[in-house]
Amino acid sequence: MRAKKSLGQHFLRCAWVADALIAASRLTKKDTALEIGSGTGFLTRPLAAASGRVLAVEKDERLAAALSVALKQEGIMNVEIIAADILEFIPRLSSASHLLPTTYKLIANIPYYLTARLIRTILESEHKPKLVALTVQKEVAQRIVAKPPRMNLLALSVQAFGSVKIIKTVPAECFSPKPKVDSAIIVISDISDDFFQKNGVDAKDFFRVIRAAFGQKRKQLVNTLTSVTGDKKTAQEILRAARIDPSSRPEALTLIQWVSIVHAII
Repeated sequence: MRAKKSLGQHFLRCAWVADALIAASRLTKKDTALEIGSGTGFLTRPLAAASGRVLAVEKDERLAAALSVALKQEGIMNVEIIAADILEFIPRLSSASHLLPTTYKLIANIPYYLTARLIRTILESEHKPKLVALTVQKEVAQRIVAKPPRMNLLALSVQAFGSVKIIKTVPAECFSPKPKVDSAIIVISDISDDFFQKNGVDAKDFFRVIRAAFGQKRKQLVNTLTSVTGDKKTAQEILRAARIDPSSRPEALTLIQWVSIVHAII
């Protein structure tokens, strides 16, 4: 079955990548795996063999139907396939917890265009996975693991919820159709809201402030924060109270420094 360009489909074709994803996620027969974009089932089948249950969410209805039939014919009975848009499906999980236990793991080869929005949606949801293992564009993987002075909104959005690392680089040849860039396997572990609870900060307030700060690229904090503080003078006072140089740029700050700013604003 041909990939749909409109859905950003690039089917996985290297078995070692599927093996690496499963090894990185430390799957056992006690685990339930959530797969996003099951496609032709190249990753679904080894996930079914390694875990107790697989819930696969596939937006492409033709692929979802074909894979469901194929798996039944192969006698693979621990996979449930749902034809749905994952971004619409995730919010439903809080009121449909029977679909996934609280300790599920997310393992997937996701479309490049979906990466940032999907990761934020998953991590900010009430029904978080305990671990995420994904293939993503290599450049995006490098952004996600960035540290000051190269921090960015996506890196902060991920690192506030868990520990992230790059496991392996995946060459473009491992996908069909072949993309123009290489990919990488990333793992996000120890996922929780602990960072916010320990630092006494509301996640919504935290992200409101950092999104405003990163809304204007390459500008000083004293200027980017005026959309939150109302004026430049107040922004200066808040930054000084947080012991941060007003001329600093958002990319240079650590997670803890952002907490200080949020506390000073809220």
